[in-house]
Amino acid sequence: MSDQRRVWITGGSRGIGRGLVEAFVEAGYAVFTCARRTPSQALPEGVGFVAADLRQADQVEDALSACVDWLGGLDLLINNAGGSPMVPADQASASFSTKIVQLNLLAPLHCATAAHRLMNDQPGGGNIINIASVSGLRPSPQTAVYGAAKAGLIHLSQSLAIEWAPKVRVNAVALGFVRTPDSLEHYGDEEGIERVAKTVPLERMATPQDLAALCLYLDSPGAAYLTGACVPLHGGGEAPSFLSAANAVEPPL
Repeated sequence: MSDQRRVWITGGSRGIGRGLVEAFVEAGYAVFTCARRTPSQALPEGVGFVAADLRQADQVEDALSACVDWLGGLDLLINNAGGSPMVPADQASASFSTKIVQLNLLAPLHCATAAHRLMNDQPGGGNIINIASVSGLRPSPQTAVYGAAKAGLIHLSQSLAIEWAPKVRVNAVALGFVRTPDSLEHYGDEEGIERVAKTVPLERMATPQDLAALCLYLDSPGAAYLTGACVPLHGGGEAPSFLSAANAVEPPL
């Protein structure tokens, strides 16, 4: 029997998910991924793929079946698929808000519960990592529903970790700004990216490789006692706005 770890990464066709796929292939994992559309760029050799809209529960089941057919089992699920365009809350339609909640909260739930049924029957159990966001830890203007869904995902991770212990570990990652080929769509241009990066104490955005390194640790023997955690990956967070707004005053002698 091979001791190769088997991972299902959702939303792996581009951006952060694509970086996770490539990193886990390099780390020696057997990898399966899914996305709503077939990747425009070929995935690494040996990676399984199925087109699926995870907002639909029946397509989650189909994706898991394809995953198990490809991998022969499942040791790790990374719920990465998610996101939201920026829309003021008072301009967001009911349909839009529903789809954002479905993608960022309900789809990870459905994927996790489907994976859990499989993992719970395996001698070695399994591991689930939910990619949340700092938007779930602080106000998220212009993406209020997304932030609320990610807050729900963090809470969900903590609850499932208790329900599914000891066979299946569940953790969340509160991800901050990430630089990907799609970043220009969000920040306008290179100068915009640099300005945003300067608000981070480490003075740069994360890379998909930074996230992959954390996920690889969370799936390692070194993290065997870690479950129900929300691990921040945000370069130190965002500097409080009052620091740039306030006038510096010399303290009295």
